[in-house]
Amino acid sequence: MVRGLAAVLLVLVSARLAAAEEKRLPVPAVSIRAGELIRDDMITERAFAPNVLGVAMFIEGRQVLVGRMARRTLLPGQPIPSNSVEDPWTVARGAMVKVVVEDSGLSIVTYGSAMQSGAPGALIPIRNTDTGVIIRGVVQPDGTVKVVDGS
Repeated sequence: MVRGLAAVLLVLVSARLAAAEEKRLPVPAVSIRAGELIRDDMITERAFAPNVLGVAMFIEGRQVLVGRMARRTLLPGQPIPSNSVEDPWTVARGAMVKVVVEDSGLSIVTYGSAMQSGAPGALIPIRNTDTGVIIRGVVQPDGTVKVVDGS
């Protein structure tokens, strides 16, 4: 009888320790396609045992996901690697963008075709629509691209 009681206590203590070691992570409630903005209703939480997660870096907070964009398809119920979401693009690849060059008080504005998508602060290549020359510029929050020195 004592052994039986000890075994039951051991199982209860082990179950509590296992529950304490569980890690709750945000996971997609639905499939989220690459390029799709993540909304709050697309996310739920799920408990994972630490040994299941391995050494990968997963997003641990729902607030980190909402309003960001999926870089690849995110599957329901699966933990979300930190490198699989990014800030939404201000400039989309192939879009016509306003290109601004400023130097010593002189400002030149032209238009070009974005050769790469980018969020504010990203350095992207732009093809000048008049000359065909490829220049590099930094995406601004308003969607314009400011040419960097030496480009």
